[in-house]
Amino acid sequence: MPGGRLTQQERQQIALGLADSLPYAEIARRLDRPTSTITREVMRNGGPTAYRADLAHRATERRAHRRRPTASRGPESDRQAHGRDTEAVSEYEETLTTVLMGSGLPKMAARVLTCLFTTDTGSLTASELAQRLQVSPASISKAIAFLESQSLVRRERDERRRDRYVVDDELFYQATIASARANDQLVEIARQGVTVLGPHTPAAARLENIARFLDFISESITRAAEQAREVLHTEPGAAPDGPARLSKP
Repeated sequence: MPGGRLTQQERQQIALGLADSLPYAEIARRLDRPTSTITREVMRNGGPTAYRADLAHRATERRAHRRRPTASRGPESDRQAHGRDTEAVSEYEETLTTVLMGSGLPKMAARVLTCLFTTDTGSLTASELAQRLQVSPASISKAIAFLESQSLVRRERDERRRDRYVVDDELFYQATIASARANDQLVEIARQGVTVLGPHTPAAARLENIARFLDFISESITRAAEQAREVLHTEPGAAPDGPARLSKP
């Protein structure tokens, strides 16, 4: 697989491909690069509508310059464990962060969540996160507050009475249930609108249809989450059941 940093000429080709509305996979094919490299490059430099090759190249040079004086980014044991390719892990972390940002997470929250996901313990303190990500404790605190509000991390006290931030097997289940409950609130508010606007009006009919749709989605999400919950507890090395093999409710 081709490696190394993107050149300025490659970035110009990316910009031309975006201008022609080419998909990332096609741009990657033409440059003989992984699609993830193109996706990450575009998303971290303004997105498909604002990407500029010259600005992206200068931004990359600035980031590389900032990294050079900092030889250590904190503990590297997770990256190097199990015979891992440190450079490949670093590239994967950037890709995962980009995808999380694309799903709606703020940049720092996405970086923190990636750091926790790719740590074997699934648990780090605020100071460890700040050291690994080379950011201020205040940045970590703000990101953690957002992730906790979304039920994407939880905190616990260790033996030294330090707060540790944890991603574990239950968090995606809890976040999914929280999302379903948020839908429940929308259902309730939509049906309040039906009463206020009058049950036989076009506006009320629209709100009632929205409420019925969200009610169905919420119920389906909750049922599916309960059904698939066991997948989150699959032991390493075990073959997880696919969705088709899960028992029907």
